[in-house]
Amino acid sequence: MKVAVIDSGGANIASVRHALARLGHEGEVTTDPSVIQSAERVLLPGVGAAADAMARLQAAGLVPLIRSLKQPVLGICLGMQLLFEGSDEDGGVECLGILPGQARRFAVAPGRPVPHMGWNRVRAAGAASGGHPLFDGIPDGSHFYFVHSFAVPVGPETLGACDYGVPFTAVAGRANVAGTQFHPERSGPWGARLLHNFLETTVWS
Repeated sequence: MKVAVIDSGGANIASVRHALARLGHEGEVTTDPSVIQSAERVLLPGVGAAADAMARLQAAGLVPLIRSLKQPVLGICLGMQLLFEGSDEDGGVECLGILPGQARRFAVAPGRPVPHMGWNRVRAAGAASGGHPLFDGIPDGSHFYFVHSFAVPVGPETLGACDYGVPFTAVAGRANVAGTQFHPERSGPWGARLLHNFLETTVWS
C-alpha cells in the first residue's frame, strides 16, 4: 500500500513513519502533489504552530489538493486541527476548512496546566457511538497520549470525545477524512490498532 505522509514540518513525522513501519507499511514523507494524489492513504501529521504549518502547505501548493482528496486522510494532533476551519492561535489562523469548527486554546486552571500533556480516556461520541471503523477492536474509554494547547469543541463531526476541564474532540471525521487530537503513534497498542484500522479498512466512502 502506498502511504503518503504530508510534510507539514511537524516534529512527529519520524515517529509516525516508525509506527507505520511497525505495521508493515512504509510512509513516504512528501510535499509532491503527484505522490499525495496517487497514494492509497494520506496522513497529515503536525506539531507546533498552526500558522507555520498552513504557511508550509500553502507554499507547497497543497491546500487545494488536500481539500480535494478522495482517498482516506488522517490528520494527527495539529494535523487534525488543520482539517477544521480555523484556529484561535495568534489572533486567528485560517485552516483547510474540510470540517466545520474552530480550535480554541484551553484555559489554564488549578490542576489543569496547558498544554494538556499525558494519557487520557477517549470515549466514542456522535456517529461513532454505534461503532466506527477507526474504533474497531478498541475498547471504549481506552487511553491515548495527548500533547496540545488547542482543541476543537465537541460538534457534529466528533467521533471520539475527551475531557480536560471541558469536553473536546479527540477524534473527528466525515466521509473519507478523519483526525485524532492524540498521537496514535505514541499511544501504545490502542494507538497502533487505530492506525491499523485506518490503513486496512475498506469501508471508507
